[in-house]
Amino acid sequence: MKLFSETLFGRCWAKLTTKQELNLENAERSEEPAVAVIYQPKEDEAYPMKNDSDNRNGDVALPIAQNYTKPKEKSLLARRLYILSWIGSYEREKGMSDLIAGITLGMTIIPQSIAYAALAGLSSEYGLYSAFMGSIIYVFFGTIPQVSIGPTSLMALLTLQYCSDKPVQIVIVLAFMAGLVELLMGVFRLGFIVNFIPSPVTKAFTSGTALIVALVQMKTLFGVKVKGIPTPAEFWNNIKVPDAIVGVTCLVVLLLLRQLSSVNFKKKNETTRRLKKLLWYISISRNALVVFVLSFIAYMWIKKSSIEAIPFSLSSKVTSGLPQFKLPPFSFESGNRTYGFFDICSELGSGLIVVPIVAVLANVAIAKAFVKDSQLDASQEMLTLGLCNLAGSFFSAMPTCGAFTRSAVSQASGVKTPMAGIYTGIIVFSALSILTPYFQYIPKSSLSAVLIAAVIFMVDFSPFLNLWKNNKKDFFSWTGCLVVCLVAGVEVGLLYGIVLNMIFVLLRLGNPKVDVNLKQCDSVTYVHIKPMSDVYFSGADAIRTEIRSACILYRYDFPVVLDCSRFMLFDATFIEMLNAVAKEINEQKQIFVLQSLSEKHKPLFPAANSNIIFAMDPLTVDDFMTAEKKANGNGSLMA
Repeated sequence: MKLFSETLFGRCWAKLTTKQELNLENAERSEEPAVAVIYQPKEDEAYPMKNDSDNRNGDVALPIAQNYTKPKEKSLLARRLYILSWIGSYEREKGMSDLIAGITLGMTIIPQSIAYAALAGLSSEYGLYSAFMGSIIYVFFGTIPQVSIGPTSLMALLTLQYCSDKPVQIVIVLAFMAGLVELLMGVFRLGFIVNFIPSPVTKAFTSGTALIVALVQMKTLFGVKVKGIPTPAEFWNNIKVPDAIVGVTCLVVLLLLRQLSSVNFKKKNETTRRLKKLLWYISISRNALVVFVLSFIAYMWIKKSSIEAIPFSLSSKVTSGLPQFKLPPFSFESGNRTYGFFDICSELGSGLIVVPIVAVLANVAIAKAFVKDSQLDASQEMLTLGLCNLAGSFFSAMPTCGAFTRSAVSQASGVKTPMAGIYTGIIVFSALSILTPYFQYIPKSSLSAVLIAAVIFMVDFSPFLNLWKNNKKDFFSWTGCLVVCLVAGVEVGLLYGIVLNMIFVLLRLGNPKVDVNLKQCDSVTYVHIKPMSDVYFSGADAIRTEIRSACILYRYDFPVVLDCSRFMLFDATFIEMLNAVAKEINEQKQIFVLQSLSEKHKPLFPAANSNIIFAMDPLTVDDFMTAEKKANGNGSLMA
């Protein structure tokens, strides 16, 4: 045993006495009476006496706990209209940071929105319709400043899958229905659902989606106009050289401009600092710069000759002007056919559920990546995303969610609050009202290059080796989800990952890990059985098997002690299992001790079952002596 001075308590006592001595010396020097400030309970705050029968560990409820109260919760209005929680402390410095971030994000989101609309099979204006409303709504309800709501490659891909070759009105109704489902998920506080989607599945899902987007855009990048998936020979024979030159050049330029943000200078002075800032702005504005330069070249080419003289493919003509505020088209006519609401829902099928769930997953995953000190309110993010899609559907928008690339741009731009979305929305709004006649001059291959450059860095194969070495279960989740995403589609891949991990959870619940050891309490040797994880009713039979195996291993020579501290949701299944085990052990003249069983559960066992003994942690010899006396008194056991 260590000396008193070597123990933690001894060191603390030495510090306390030394501090009191210093206080006394200082008091003598200042000729003021010394006072030792030690907490003294009030007259009505007497410490309760330790009751061994109720508390074997000596834990005592301290009366000073009543002096501490939980922080006051925000009102429901402040929690839902989240702008009220930060607008009161909004200041000029934050305003300037948000202005810069909002303008920067606006220059990024415009070319991306046009590209994502093309990916979804829509004309360019629908991408911009989807960009400004989400940015503005998120200002009032969003909780993470970096999150940027708008068109994404994921939502565009799902829109293409469920709305391909269908009227554009169905896309708008899909946005409304997705928003409604997301809103209901937020209202009913279903944010905990995303906790059941593990990180490997999310990473595989993201990588799979990025690969699909890149592969889909290869045809447009090289000007290949072949329906379906072409063979390598068909792809090579149908390459349009001018489109390929424009697309590959844009892709290379975009990748080079991306590297400008990582340029470092050996000398650190004001000039290099400003130059680095300039390079950073050029880097994050690369999408807008590339699209603008190529559009300007196409415009001047057409002005000098004609549109037929352009060798590469251009975007389709964009409807000029702002979108009208109107109800989503729940009933419309198209192609000599009348679509009712139920007809539209039938056309969308599983997309009514898959699209909102995938959007919520992506949005919460992005929010988790950027949340810092505050706790993420997933339900509020669901509610906000639902409102963004509902409001967007009134302005002819496609389904939207958060975009990781744009959120990263916001973070790098120094965003402070969601207010940056106001400036982003204004820029998109201005583009719709002024620039729409010029969108038709954008080369299609340049938009494909923008998409590929945006998603290619989201592909991450690092988990392949890491998970194989560290966790085989997560390895199969990641690999299987990625493969299924590429083969069967992103929604099937996501479903595969979720179901596989739910199976792992159920297997864990049905087969809890149990530690079995021979232990000694003074002169008494006993078999100690302790679950190493929480045990629910589904694992009761596994516990019974472990007890039976331990008894056979040690030939029924020792008492059996079962640690019940991790029995969760104690119910009839546990009672039946424990009574059955007690009966089996009783037949072999053994003592059965239930350790750390809650007081409220003890009355559930019949008093006639003399073989069950209750004890707390730590065990003492008295527990075994009590069991021996009780057993001998009933004549059922031998000590």
